[in-house]
Amino acid sequence: MTVDDTTSGAGAEPPPEPSVHPTPHHEVDHTAEPTDDPLAIRLEQLILGADRRYTPFQAARTAGVSMDLASRFWRAMGFADIGQARALTEADVLALRRLAGLVEAGLLSEPMAIQVARSTGQTTARLAEWQIDSFLEGLTEPPEPGMTRTEVTYPLVELLLPELEEFLVYVWRRQLAAATGRVVQAADDEEMVDRRLAVGFADLVGFTRLTRRLEEEELGELVEAFETTCADLVAAHGGRLIKTLGDEVLFAADDAGTAAEIALRLIEAMTQDETMPALRVGIAFGTVTTRMGDVFGTTVNLASRLTSIAPKDAVLVDGAFAEELTRTGDAPASEAQAAAEAAVAEKERRAGVEPVPVPAYRYGLQPMWQRPVRGLGVVEPWLLARRGTS
Repeated sequence: MTVDDTTSGAGAEPPPEPSVHPTPHHEVDHTAEPTDDPLAIRLEQLILGADRRYTPFQAARTAGVSMDLASRFWRAMGFADIGQARALTEADVLALRRLAGLVEAGLLSEPMAIQVARSTGQTTARLAEWQIDSFLEGLTEPPEPGMTRTEVTYPLVELLLPELEEFLVYVWRRQLAAATGRVVQAADDEEMVDRRLAVGFADLVGFTRLTRRLEEEELGELVEAFETTCADLVAAHGGRLIKTLGDEVLFAADDAGTAAEIALRLIEAMTQDETMPALRVGIAFGTVTTRMGDVFGTTVNLASRLTSIAPKDAVLVDGAFAEELTRTGDAPASEAQAAAEAAVAEKERRAGVEPVPVPAYRYGLQPMWQRPVRGLGVVEPWLLARRGTS
């Protein structure tokens, strides 16, 4: 809930006392519009834990923050402009003080504080929308004839709120601990931002045709099942789900072996589900820039291009990924090499000599035809498979 930037900072004369009525509907984003609806106001007070008390200008002045900075913080968090409606609480003032305090103490630069506000706002906005759309909507169906949804919503939210809040903090701390651990293990400061990762895209084949054939509810169920399966498999095998795009997911892993296992597990899971379309996966390995939980760079672009040319129910990887799998011993440089190693071991065994252990390669790599890839030049993709299935 941000404000007009024309209002001056903390040292200016206070504006005329604003009306307590909401800003007209057409002037603001409906998602953040103050409302006079009694139940909505009660729910807002329950969730925020405080009454409306401040206009944006008053909140900024009370927090000791300039109006300009307050506006940028609020917009970064995803709150719409509300003019000078009295719609803010003590919590809004405290949030401003905390962010500004981090800047004043030198712990964060102002751009970094705004970035923190933006990343938090975007993440929690999506979470809140999901919880309302997929969770509360179903639970607030009137349990008895004659009851309205409004009669059910307030006590339900009252019961769920503290539990969901504690769970959110728990998951955030867990994720923060994992992310911090990855950063401190980086080889140098540069690697904390620009890191070498395996990045993969998994894409449902023929999804556009499905959207024309399936009912909206069926399509929603399919997308949810796909995203859920991908999220579970990526997490279970040590990767990180970066984002979902309906018919496509983007994931990353610190090493090529982990990414290979995730990709093949995804293919195997989807082929076993008759309701799912075919899947194709593309993976690339290299330097990746990370920002606000997302990944960028040539490696990401290459993974996306490989996905678009991958055969159905198959995984294509780039040369750097293939080299990394070979370097770590997860795949042989060639099937001829693997066969030669096995033959030497068998010959030594028959001669009564203790054979050198044959590497337990997990994956096989088959070179494909070189081809031009838009924006990236000519690449030589490799087809990834489990050993014995290539």
